[in-house]
Amino acid sequence: MSKSTGLGLTEQQPQALGDASIWTVIRAEAVELAVREPILQQLLAAQVTDTAGNDEIIARVLAARLSVVQVETGDLFDLILSTLDDDIMRKVEADLIAVRERDPACTTFLHALLNLKGFHALQTHRIAHALWIAGRPEIASWLANLVSLVFGPDIHPAARIGASIMLDHGSGIVIGETAVIEDEVSILQNVTLGGTGKETGDRHPKIRHGVMIGAGAKILGNIEIGAFSKVAAGSVVLKSVPTHCTVAGVPATLVRVHRAYEIPAETMDQNI
Repeated sequence: MSKSTGLGLTEQQPQALGDASIWTVIRAEAVELAVREPILQQLLAAQVTDTAGNDEIIARVLAARLSVVQVETGDLFDLILSTLDDDIMRKVEADLIAVRERDPACTTFLHALLNLKGFHALQTHRIAHALWIAGRPEIASWLANLVSLVFGPDIHPAARIGASIMLDHGSGIVIGETAVIEDEVSILQNVTLGGTGKETGDRHPKIRHGVMIGAGAKILGNIEIGAFSKVAAGSVVLKSVPTHCTVAGVPATLVRVHRAYEIPAETMDQNI
């Protein structure tokens, strides 16, 4: 059994990359893809192979996806690139590894980088959150709204999200203002981390390390989903959930206690 590092990495995973960084692998994948699919050659050159740095890759990919409004792509690129820092780039890499490891439909890092809207939405949220923290709420909120329009997930820019996160599919995901998502969490489509009404202040869920939230689950209120637990698809959770267990139903109730070494976010086992 692989041992988790808390960033979507295990003791076996670094060997899978060998001595190459994830960005070296992505560039090599892009070169190979350009040969197989010449129609993509110009796009891959502009967004991956001809870039000056790793941060420029993610900035160009996101700017290209988001340039559907009357804002110049170059201006979006500059905004994103100027906001990226070492901490965000570390999280980007951990998220890429998480998607590649957990999603059986994701066959390469390049596929995750170019094609998965849940990944795109999450990385753009990281930019919006950094702008929010920097005292720029208007541009942060504008960017968060653009994410919702283009990719689907509706994530408040104040929400705090850790590393090694997978937003599978991304469609219909809603994450409220005071929500907290710790490292190594997997969230499937149509999940809501919301409030229970018109409360003010700290009113959204806290999702702890290693949790998996199944499709369509609704977690409402300032409650905690304990580390390494699982919320079954379609469940409505109104009370805090202990660590190392599965809850299911409407309203959700405890249905199983896990072994201590199980990490639902990594195994992605949808069975109750």
